[in-house]
Amino acid sequence: MTYILAIDQGTTSSRAILFDDALRVRAIAQEEFPQHYPQSGWVEHDVSDLWSTVAGTCREVIERAGLSSADIAAIGITNQRETTVVWDRKTGQPIHNAIVWQDRRTAAICNALRDEGHEGMFTDRTGLLLDPYFSGTKLKWILDHVEGARAKARKGDLLFGTVDSFLIWNLTGGKSHVTDATNAARTLLYDIRKGRWSRTICDLLDIPMEMLPEVHDCSHDFGATRHDLFGRAIPIYGVAGDQQAATIGQACFNPGMLKSTYGTGCFALLNTGDTPVWSQNRLLTTIAYQLNGKTTYALEGSIFVAGAVVQWLRDGLKMIRTATETQPLAEAADPGQNVVLVPAFTGLGAPYWNAECRGAIFGLSRNSGPAEFARAALESVGYQTRDLLDAMTLDWDGGAAGAATLRVDGGMSASDWTMQFLSDIIGAEVDRPATLETTAMGAAWLAGERAGIYPDQQEFSDMWALERKFTPIMTPETRDAKYRSWRRAVEAAQVF
Repeated sequence: MTYILAIDQGTTSSRAILFDDALRVRAIAQEEFPQHYPQSGWVEHDVSDLWSTVAGTCREVIERAGLSSADIAAIGITNQRETTVVWDRKTGQPIHNAIVWQDRRTAAICNALRDEGHEGMFTDRTGLLLDPYFSGTKLKWILDHVEGARAKARKGDLLFGTVDSFLIWNLTGGKSHVTDATNAARTLLYDIRKGRWSRTICDLLDIPMEMLPEVHDCSHDFGATRHDLFGRAIPIYGVAGDQQAATIGQACFNPGMLKSTYGTGCFALLNTGDTPVWSQNRLLTTIAYQLNGKTTYALEGSIFVAGAVVQWLRDGLKMIRTATETQPLAEAADPGQNVVLVPAFTGLGAPYWNAECRGAIFGLSRNSGPAEFARAALESVGYQTRDLLDAMTLDWDGGAAGAATLRVDGGMSASDWTMQFLSDIIGAEVDRPATLETTAMGAAWLAGERAGIYPDQQEFSDMWALERKFTPIMTPETRDAKYRSWRRAVEAAQVF
């Protein structure tokens, strides 16, 4: 039997997953790492944590499965997107902590560019908005604030990459400085229609193009691992940003198909086919995947805080010990209370894009307690998803058809209560697949299909299996009343 090793490098942990030749999960290894918050709204990772947890979990999962590197045909990588790393070409050492996608420190840079009238140009080329979320202004900040960095970059001594690029550089011993089209499309530096880095944007941000990686299809020969890492050189055949990998893993290959992933944040992608759809409702136009030189586009809505709100209940408020406690608490909450939580801990994402907004909670009474907080936290994920889907349907079909069936994945999708509320508040069916490891599966399929051990796109689509379908049971009147409360809370949070 032959295996594919999928590396899933996320915001709070790194995971390594072995898939067998039937795309079944054989073994999983996971390791969390610390988050660093130097100032309010700033989020960083120690870059050495990213590499050590990836290398460690890869070795661990191979050992746990009782395999050797000879059993592994290829590696697929999926990663947290937009997180920005700059390292020295000669030493491989980072010159600054990784600046995480959640980080808001470049809000002033974005505001200045917007005030100068540049946002239209950025959107036209990249499909993105001027927001601290994306890598481009994070890279500019590092070059502006690390002494001598820009001069070194101009000489070709510094390299930039999203997390996938940094991992591949280390896995290949510095032989490959590459990325794929989905990660490039999230940098604010990549022209998604022309399929190349934008010199106009790089010049405007004063970013030397010498430090940018080569861009390839999601399924490509990205290089091979150093022999000393796993005992033999293993080819890296698949790379995609986490949300695009989940789109692939959910087999959303046809225009109009829609998925939403619930991890640290929440990200909904709508396949729009071979034509980019420019949003009129402050969504993002992005690359869903690129295969055989053909680009497929998507509309994306990004929520910064989904699973992170449960971490806040656990680590910040100490109301729960484990994430699984939130569901029984939510079920026990007083139905007479209408507590609404706006989890804008690092600003609001789509469709608001308010980098300065911070979290707020409304409707507290003397009897409000952990149960009401838990319910409000889980409901906030459903409300934010409805914000995205309402905007998507307006962009895609003018709102005529309403929300399509939503395929869900990610850790929070395992909660029946949360998925039922999601179905209720969006007024549409929610399909949970038999395999929740869709992000890793997408990366594994990219690598395995190229290695010749997995089926083609159509056969892979036919393999998708439903575990449970959630159907709305909430009355339209209740749905509308609850959503009105949410919208009022969001408006109030932005005024504060």
